[in-house]
Amino acid sequence: MNKPVIIILGAGPAGIGAAFQLARRSMAQVTVLEQDNAVGGIAGSFDLSGFRVDYGSHRLHPACPMDVLSDIRALLGDDLLNQPRHGRIRLRGRWIHFPLKIFDLILRLPPSFSIGVVKDIVAKGLGRNLNSAHPESFASTLEKGLGRTICRDFYFPYTRKIWGVPPEELSGMQAKRRVSANSLARIVRKIFSGTQGRGHFFYPRNGFGQISEAYAQAAHNAGAEIHLNSRVHSVEISKNGDKIVHYENGGKILSVRASSVWSTIPVTDLIKGLRPVAPPDILHAAEKISYRGMILIYLLLGQGRFSEYDAYYFPEMDIPVSRLSEPKIYNDGQGPHHLTVLCAELPCSPDEADWDKTDEELGNLVGHSLEKAGIPIKAPIMRIVTRRLHHAYPVYRKGYEVDFQKLDDWLSQIDGLLTFGRQALFVHDNIHHALFMGYCAADCLDKNGFFDRRRWNVFRRGFETHVVED
Repeated sequence: MNKPVIIILGAGPAGIGAAFQLARRSMAQVTVLEQDNAVGGIAGSFDLSGFRVDYGSHRLHPACPMDVLSDIRALLGDDLLNQPRHGRIRLRGRWIHFPLKIFDLILRLPPSFSIGVVKDIVAKGLGRNLNSAHPESFASTLEKGLGRTICRDFYFPYTRKIWGVPPEELSGMQAKRRVSANSLARIVRKIFSGTQGRGHFFYPRNGFGQISEAYAQAAHNAGAEIHLNSRVHSVEISKNGDKIVHYENGGKILSVRASSVWSTIPVTDLIKGLRPVAPPDILHAAEKISYRGMILIYLLLGQGRFSEYDAYYFPEMDIPVSRLSEPKIYNDGQGPHHLTVLCAELPCSPDEADWDKTDEELGNLVGHSLEKAGIPIKAPIMRIVTRRLHHAYPVYRKGYEVDFQKLDDWLSQIDGLLTFGRQALFVHDNIHHALFMGYCAADCLDKNGFFDRRRWNVFRRGFETHVVED
């Protein structure tokens, strides 16, 4: 019996993980189409002046499913480093260790903050809930769990900065999916369990993208085809049920026919690219789904190391960047010893003024931000490089669930079309979640080429329980 022909759209962790599983089990003829010149998507890496840098700050968390982690260890070997968490959060003008430590909280936080937290705990114990009338919003859901002080000093301004939307306009689902410690009890548990698994992370020696690169190489060795620089134009559903993917590569429009298409690209892009064209109500629902962008600003500094900390978090609205990381801290000092790179994350979408700023202007923005935060750059800036991400975060506006469910239900009725992964399922998941989705998709295909939708629906319900690890 001929193997099914599966075209996978997107070579991020979900797509490349599925390709790896399908190819090594000889379940299908697999072709992966990726629009960029490298695999990994926003979990990838690239070269910058002798350094391997990532698209922001990434970690492989210990919460990674054991079968996925076992494969990563086998693929990377000694290149998978076990690193301690050592970050800082700026709160009321003071630096607090991240992940949270109990003595740091007691000794470093302003007394007014501690008093506020205690009052919130007492109020919670007395059953007071100021937001019970609107429990569906991010603001009310999180404030109910964490109290007013932590929310209004940290989570609410950070949320507004990241998503560009007031927390009152976001769905309560955002609080459940995005904030792993979404209650005071969970925060306390995380603080006291910090030395028992959550105080460390895994990181590849050659950048976070090494994970996807290793998966891609293993999938290729097992027979999968991976085409880079291949931008999908449309997915045609023929009358006999075949899927024809039209894509651009090298200035030419090419077509490939398959029995199934597995898509990890943004669900809105897939909807717009389907032929025949989706019904008007589906297109309208897709227009109401939006993503938040991000500008990554890399500064090459003429010094060996900027800091001892792997990441800085800036919740304050008067500091534009949201996070700063230094790749050298992650990978045990790989790269030129007399230089270092800083990566600043600036939440921003194409319709905002910062999006069109020059590299020099963005570099100055980072410099001013760090000076205001009390960690000024003192070494010469040798080079400024930027990268713009159009789909950094799904924006969970209140009511988004209705529109996304409409898209998801309609797509699921198309035989031979499967959507999974962070962008396709409109979820802000970690890389281990995305890889796990790819594994689950492959597990639903049997040796006869039959895809078990019932089994997949069970996995989908499990995906809904994923909570993002910070």
